[in-house]
Parts: sequence; structure tokens; C-alpha cells
Amino acid sequence: MEFSAAGLELLKRSEGFRSHVYLDVAGLPTIGYGHRLLHPDSFPNGMDEPQAAEILAADVRDAAAAVLRFVKVPLTQGQFDALVDFTFNLGWVRLSDSTLLKFLNIGHYEEAGEQILLWDRAGGKENAGLKARREAELALWNTPETKSGTAGGKTDQ
Repeated sequence: MEFSAAGLELLKRSEGFRSHVYLDVAGLPTIGYGHRLLHPDSFPNGMDEPQAAEILAADVRDAAAAVLRFVKVPLTQGQFDALVDFTFNLGWVRLSDSTLLKFLNIGHYEEAGEQILLWDRAGGKENAGLKARREAELALWNTPETKSGTAGGKTDQ
């Protein structure tokens, strides 16, 4: 599956574009569309939007690859997009260890979707921006559509 335009729109709207390094809600140095800086990343002069879009594309590929690796059941496009955005925002480790993934991989789609809403905290406190993002992810998750095979590319169950 590919991350859709609707998923990318949610991600860009949630992250916003910043041309210079800032600290995200978790206090991590970030730039562009939510790109977390890791050594040796350095943008002393900032970045422009085309450069941020290029980095975002690579970051989205990584998040999508994680979803494809961990999810073993069929997904709709909306469910895939919601999970890629979730993974982009929180990281693949949180996805892999989540109750959301456990519910999903045993076919409990509704319960898995409800788990998305629980990830709205930063520093132990509810965060309005994260709450809005999780609600938007759940809306994508619940977009009516036929399942199109498994996220991991396997069609047998």
C-alpha cells in the first residue's frame, strides 16, 4: 500500500512546516515537517519547503515500511494512512509494542481504532494538538472502504 494524499495532508497539517530547528512537544529537536534531528543531522541555516518535502517523503517511507512490517491483517487505505501518520509521529517502537497493534493483528479493528485516541499525551498531560491529530487519524481509520489485502502484502491469513 502507498500513503495517500489524504494521509499526507493530515500529516502536513498536524506537523506544520518550520524552516528552523525547534523543540517538539516531547522536547526533541525537530525541523521541517516534523523531522527529528539525529546526529549527524544539522541545519544551521534552516531549510526551505522543497527540502523539507524531500526529507518528509523519506520519513514517510520509513513509517510506511514499519506499518507494512508489523501489521499482519488486511487494511483499508484509511486505516493504513492513520497508522502511517501514527507511526511517523510516535515511532515504530511505540507501534510495535502497542495494544493497538495487538488488537489489530487479531482482527479487532474497532478496538484497535479506539486505541488511537489514547495517544494524546505529552509529558503525562493531555495535549490539544495531539488530541486533534488522534481524532483526525481515527476519522481516517473509519473511512468506509473495502479491505485491499494485508498491509504486509500477504493475502493469505
